[in-house]
Amino acid sequence: MSTIALGPAANSLTVGRLPRGAALMVLVASWAVFGVVFLFVQLAGGTKNFNLVGALFLGTVLFDVLIYVLSRIVEGRRRATDRLVTSLVTTAFIVALLPLVSLVYTVVLNGLPRMLEPSFFSSSMRNVLGPGGGALHAVIGSLEITLTATVISVPIGLLTSVYLVEYGRGALARTITFMIDVMTGIPSIVAGLFAYALFVLVTGNPGYRSGFGGAVALSVIMIPVVVRSSEEILKLVPNELREASYALGVPKWLTVLKIVIPTAIAGITTGVMLAVARVIGETAPLLLITGFTAGMNYDIFNNQMMTLPMFTYTQYANQGPEAANFLDRAWASALTLILLVMILNLIARAIARIFSPKLGR
Repeated sequence: MSTIALGPAANSLTVGRLPRGAALMVLVASWAVFGVVFLFVQLAGGTKNFNLVGALFLGTVLFDVLIYVLSRIVEGRRRATDRLVTSLVTTAFIVALLPLVSLVYTVVLNGLPRMLEPSFFSSSMRNVLGPGGGALHAVIGSLEITLTATVISVPIGLLTSVYLVEYGRGALARTITFMIDVMTGIPSIVAGLFAYALFVLVTGNPGYRSGFGGAVALSVIMIPVVVRSSEEILKLVPNELREASYALGVPKWLTVLKIVIPTAIAGITTGVMLAVARVIGETAPLLLITGFTAGMNYDIFNNQMMTLPMFTYTQYANQGPEAANFLDRAWASALTLILLVMILNLIARAIARIFSPKLGR
């Protein structure tokens, strides 16, 4: 009896399908195509800056077209429509990220050369009118003022959120919630005016300037952010944990301290870092109450202090005869501020990971 030789069996699950990772390869290839196009445009026009945002945007649009055409040829209309919708969602995500990409790209491109000079973090601007100088006084001022504002804001904000979630009922809780909502929408310069008026009334000095006054102004902005974020996180703690603690005879205050807050510590830390990131770049309130100086000032309670936002503003607004030196310092200061916020967020994530409750598998 004769036998018939059979070839390799075709897998019906992979027939008519694009290879795995095809979408990513098409996306990268589309970016590369328009990257080359914009590079030639840059060289032909004699410009110095490469249009990264334009290359990413047009490359993503090309990706939408290519992935649909390829999928329509290989996989059919139904699968191609599915890939098109997925690619459009990806495009929306990339377009949303383009402002951030443009910002980071521009700041790094303009600020990195000056920031890498050792003098930028080892000297101040005292007696510097041209090249040289640094932002050491601004870095120290930003850290001191932001840390003081955090020390003021976090206990007040956290205790307020605990009251609203665990104890608050009736008219008082509704009034506090309403006032927090109002404070959230207060312009930052109003916070600076409040701090300035407060310290002028207390000290009687119309020309009062200090870093502590700036910290109080920033705390007015931070408190509602801390309250709102902590309140939402505390609401996510399961009531079963509270009830189990009460069933064991643990009083309510100890349940909040030992059960509720440790369970929510990761989210609370994230909320605090969001509040810090919200205020660390503020300029308007510090302009009114903190002022600015060209030299070092470690005393947060006396005299004017410089911060990174104020340093960036003054270097850009008060350019000397050689404007390039001032602009380089302004870009480097902006990049330092971005890196400082990133470092603080990484520290917050590490703290949240360490102190968050450990769950068994």
